[in-house]
Amino acid sequence: MHELSQHEATGSEFAAQVSNLIPPADTRPMRFTLCLTRQCNLSCTYCYVGKEQESMPLPVAAAAIDFMFSYAADEDRIEVGFFGGEALLEFDLLKASTALIESHPGCVRKKVSLAVVTNGTIFSDEIADFLVEHNVGFCLSCDGPPEVQDVHRRFISGAGTSNFVERTINEATRRFRCILVNAVYRPETVQYLPEVVRYFASLNLKRIYLNPDFTAPWTEADAQKLAAVYDEVAGQYIDFYLRKDPHYISLIDGKIAVILRGGYQQGERCGMGRREMAFTPDGSIYSCERLIGAPGSDKHRIGNLRSGLDFSRQACCISSGPPVNAECLDCGCKEYCMNWCGCSNFFMTGLYNRVGPFLCASEKASIRAAFRAFTVLENRLGPTFMEHIAGSGYVQT
Repeated sequence: MHELSQHEATGSEFAAQVSNLIPPADTRPMRFTLCLTRQCNLSCTYCYVGKEQESMPLPVAAAAIDFMFSYAADEDRIEVGFFGGEALLEFDLLKASTALIESHPGCVRKKVSLAVVTNGTIFSDEIADFLVEHNVGFCLSCDGPPEVQDVHRRFISGAGTSNFVERTINEATRRFRCILVNAVYRPETVQYLPEVVRYFASLNLKRIYLNPDFTAPWTEADAQKLAAVYDEVAGQYIDFYLRKDPHYISLIDGKIAVILRGGYQQGERCGMGRREMAFTPDGSIYSCERLIGAPGSDKHRIGNLRSGLDFSRQACCISSGPPVNAECLDCGCKEYCMNWCGCSNFFMTGLYNRVGPFLCASEKASIRAAFRAFTVLENRLGPTFMEHIAGSGYVQT
């Protein structure tokens, strides 16, 4: 695959105008994750969180919340995610933690956003009422239609989860103004991504996140499929816009924004251990929630709530430097590539700053698919598409 040319990377005069409307990267918030429990009612084959029969005591949650507000600067926006295991197994703890956050002296509510990540098998009117009342975002993990969802996301008994999750999606779309859905794909399911998008669209889901499992055994043959699959997803993205029914698709939208900004800015590159932290039930502080159950997870623990941050460990996470791959130095895609994602790199290569061949292939394919989508919609919709990108009628993250 040839590299993104300077002409393509810069875009047209129209693209330059739009780039001024993309929010600056230095507005990136502080992101904290409360791992309320490591228990889960599922047994997903690719889960990276080690299952344990432990939940976060309320005093630990309170200490984590105190830490968050003392660590963040006064001007910082703060995003708090409730995570698991399955976070809604600890719904009472979620409610109590929300109350602690809302009543905290450091909380300026308009600068603090809350969200819960759930597997979609636990839902009720009580849960929905609380989340709506307290403006807690709802992010649901679902890999797609039943034939995709039930490949890896099953109950501990082995039974499929698709019926439960689809029921939750139908209820949630009636209760919430907007919900996020996150689909994980692997070598055996990547070819179904267009079908996954169609399925979510049929359920009236408009904020669709597609994320690869970086721990999977991706081969060169798998990587060669990506360009065609991503391009088909870009075609769906284009069709949604032309039908005046725009959908946010992370694989495409995220790269369009980066292309228009001229590349990832310093403030939006990996913040693990610095602007992103996760707290486990025992009070440990991790550089990223994705690394809580990773192999050699002790390496990623940067402190605990009793003694504070271990600055030597924190430094190892945040000063890993640019990618060490020689091939990245002269790559035309490097400014638009997530080669800086420490946890993704670690899962593939064992190092925070060494890029694996799958990420390289995936990033190139998504950059090209996004550029094609933007070019087509620029030509077809002109100022109308610019208004969507600027936020007027656009499905934003």
